[in-house]
Amino acid sequence: MRILELNENTKSSLLNDLLKRSPNNYKEYEDVVEGIVNDVRDRGDEALFEYTLKFDKCKIDESNVEVTRAEIEEAYKKLDVKLIEVLKKAAANIRSYHELQKRNSWINTREDGVILGQKITAIEKAGVYVPGGTAAYPSSVLMNIIPAKVAGVEEIIMLTPPNKDGEMNPATLVAADIAGVDRVFKAGGAQAIAAMAFGTKSIPKVYKITGPGNIFVALAKRSVFGHVSIDSIAGPSEVMVLCDETANPEYVAADLLSQAEHDKLASAILVTTSKKMAEKVSVEIDKFTAKLERKEIIEESLKNYGYALVAKDMASAIDAVNEIASEHLEILTANPFDILPRIKNAGAIFLGEYSSEPLGDYFAGPNHILPTNGTAKFFSPLGVDDFIKKSSIISYSKEALEAVHEDIELFAKQEGLTAHANSINVRFK
Repeated sequence: MRILELNENTKSSLLNDLLKRSPNNYKEYEDVVEGIVNDVRDRGDEALFEYTLKFDKCKIDESNVEVTRAEIEEAYKKLDVKLIEVLKKAAANIRSYHELQKRNSWINTREDGVILGQKITAIEKAGVYVPGGTAAYPSSVLMNIIPAKVAGVEEIIMLTPPNKDGEMNPATLVAADIAGVDRVFKAGGAQAIAAMAFGTKSIPKVYKITGPGNIFVALAKRSVFGHVSIDSIAGPSEVMVLCDETANPEYVAADLLSQAEHDKLASAILVTTSKKMAEKVSVEIDKFTAKLERKEIIEESLKNYGYALVAKDMASAIDAVNEIASEHLEILTANPFDILPRIKNAGAIFLGEYSSEPLGDYFAGPNHILPTNGTAKFFSPLGVDDFIKKSSIISYSKEALEAVHEDIELFAKQEGLTAHANSINVRFK
């Protein structure tokens, strides 16, 4: 792992490297994705089924595109009973955490006859995309469906690609059932995103699309944004560990590698005030990497986006943490809760040596769908708020409006909108 002195030059260079991984930089695929999206919008099921045959080598039509209850029951039989119990425990934790995010509508009544408020309404229909094949993650199924369910979404559908025999990943189906999905369909890629955004004869149109996917899925979500809402344009995984000389280098190395194994574009960054700690962590990384199954991916990830940054003091280290704004941030210092108030930008924050990042991925309850590529500076984790809408409530009595009507009319006339002014004035002629 590269050990660098943290300064403005190294920080700037690192940020430039990380931003290269953004889906916004893969313009060579945009025309292909746009073509698929427009084709599905125009031809519906016909195009969807053609792309499923082309990309997934599976013949799907109206009769078998929707997953049946029998297929879900069969999926349960294929899974280890212990895994099913773990999925249920994780789902309970995720549901409990997201219940705490729920908002209530409110009304404020004033003595002058003015009533103002806010009405909270759940989005009616949500669509979840789930990758298939080797990239099937039942944890993401739980993280997408449960917040929508807690928010009160009336219909939640899930789309995920089938294998060539028309079969679905059993863990994906079981997780969806545990989470409370309403319907599941066999479709993947950009064509699945387009089907949810515009609707087809077989696939219902939704109002919000969430869920991870490859570059084609990410670009398709960007393409349909505006026709529907989306969660985000997610980039590759990221982890940052902020530590001092008190940290356990073995724990730090293990946690950095937990994200580096995701893919060759994943980033793993150590920020520390101790050069000796950086050196010890580097040694432990080499030891772990030699025996881990995804060694090739880890080595490529660390080669391109692995850094150990040595800061002159904790203040400089924290400044770098806030500037990089990582998806996952672990704080392994003598007093992590003392550091917490100074952290401004991070998707999820893990405090202390027994709060390893995979705890958040699978089990603790907070959502693991997080802002990447520095977007933690202005985006938040997926949650209940992503599946609600807010409507303003305004009610004035005659007396309340009469007291301010001349002010409103003056404001409207200043903007040249005399019909606006007249709408108020007509009530007091």
